[in-house]
Amino acid sequence: MAARGERGVSRVLDKLEASVNDGQFYEAHQMYRTLYFRYLSQKKYSDLLQLLYNGALILLQRDQQGSGADLGILLLDVLSKSETKPTEEWIEKIAKLFEMINASVPERDTFLINAVKWSMDDGKIGHPLLHKRIAEVYWREKKYTAAHRHFLHSSDGSTYATMLIELHTSKGLNSEMDMFIAQAVLQILCLRNKQMADDAFNEYTKSHPNIKNDTGPPYLLPLLNFLWFLLRAIEEKHVLKFKILRNWYAISLRRDPNYSSYLDNIGRIWFGIELPQNNKNPNSMLGGLLKSIIGDADSSDEESGHVVHKANVPDLD
Repeated sequence: MAARGERGVSRVLDKLEASVNDGQFYEAHQMYRTLYFRYLSQKKYSDLLQLLYNGALILLQRDQQGSGADLGILLLDVLSKSETKPTEEWIEKIAKLFEMINASVPERDTFLINAVKWSMDDGKIGHPLLHKRIAEVYWREKKYTAAHRHFLHSSDGSTYATMLIELHTSKGLNSEMDMFIAQAVLQILCLRNKQMADDAFNEYTKSHPNIKNDTGPPYLLPLLNFLWFLLRAIEEKHVLKFKILRNWYAISLRRDPNYSSYLDNIGRIWFGIELPQNNKNPNSMLGGLLKSIIGDADSSDEESGHVVHKANVPDLD
């Protein structure tokens, strides 16, 4: 019985190869799905994973977007059902398929959601390497807002900062230069990743062509000095220094209304400062994390001696 079943699968594989070679892609797609159900019922996960990945690759290379994306979604389904742990090999393969799926294809979002869900471990937000690879795909597509959201969870502050430099120099105003990295660093700290925040700040200030500061602080822009002192205060667990910094740089911090919410959360997470019950707004920080990296700047920066005018914020995507 088993031998007869194997011969049946072998015949389907032969027909499948012939259909692909003849350009009969609809028929090929249906045969891939037939084999999916057969292999799944037999729990031949290893063979099935290879079959679906190769099939998705072949169909997407031939611009069969819907069919290729469908096989990619089935691939993620098998990865989950087989309890396959996220590895660098599979993450690279998934990122490759994601990049090959056209952004106009509705299944691309489903593929991404399922990929992140598969990579989750113990209720976390997905594997950092997967987020990094997805962010890099969006970055190559110049979809900066989407790239930003995934870079936040990538643990790669240096690469994230490199994208922010490109984003600022291509789309931002010169007066927003410090705000690009400020928003990023504060959000990363709200996500409890101090090392990533350090890496992002150091790379941005070292490599941005308009900062040109090889020796560290003091910087010409007060917001950059605030960030540098903030990171040191967290490292030292110096509560008083944190409170003094918020007061000392209050004018700069008013340039973006989200900064206050971020700093309230940073105070709670890193310094144990609890807000009065009537001041707590658990949605403010989470909502801010889903916003664009660029915020409106509308205040006088007295500490730096110049005025930051209201920015004309470009569409990042």
